[in-house]
Amino acid sequence: MPAATFSVLLLTAAPPGHGAEAAGAFVKIEGRESLLRAVELFLNRDSVKQIQLVLDADMMEEGKRKYGGHLSFSGVKLITGGPTWVDQIAAAAEKISDDATHVIVHDAARPAVAYSDIDAAMEAAGKHAVVALTAPLRSSLMEVDEGGNAVAYHTSTRFVQLLSPVVFEKKKFCDLAAKKQAAHASEVHLLKGSPLNVRVGGSGDAGLVGQMIRMLPKPKLKPPSSPFEEAQW
Repeated sequence: MPAATFSVLLLTAAPPGHGAEAAGAFVKIEGRESLLRAVELFLNRDSVKQIQLVLDADMMEEGKRKYGGHLSFSGVKLITGGPTWVDQIAAAAEKISDDATHVIVHDAARPAVAYSDIDAAMEAAGKHAVVALTAPLRSSLMEVDEGGNAVAYHTSTRFVQLLSPVVFEKKKFCDLAAKKQAAHASEVHLLKGSPLNVRVGGSGDAGLVGQMIRMLPKPKLKPPSSPFEEAQW
């Protein structure tokens, strides 16, 4: 079986279940926007053939001005999508590289992802149509109705937090994007990820997320393949 190759989509819209105000991709974490830190998680990976960062049309001009130079130097393309998670997936699906066998969808407001978690998700992608990272819940849940009234208790052992990135077989991704649907839960293979993978919801989270990034183990760097490559650094 040929080795898997990946197209990476980084979305700046808030994912389902979060209000639009929770789009924290543009929050600065120790001086650099979350979206730039999230992009860097996927650079210098031989199997990653394409990286695209999706911005709402209203943000595109500002995005080009602020991030365009940095991203183009890294080979990252800025593309225009709608204001919602689903809209941005649909827009990006039209531009997936023909060379990619799989698609990685990542929330650009999640810069604190362990490199080993990404490696594990990419490795599992060859065996499953959809692979998602998860983290355990730390407390029990209370189900409420629309009025906020208690309905039922649920123990934390029956639930996990759904994180990103999520890795899709390309055909499965394109089918779901065309229908603007999510994968059925039974199709998703779950991997336990690091609980340090927290989401930036706003500027108040910047300090916490910065601490999480510092706590992550450092990735193992490949030695330079030639003296010329070493000299570039």
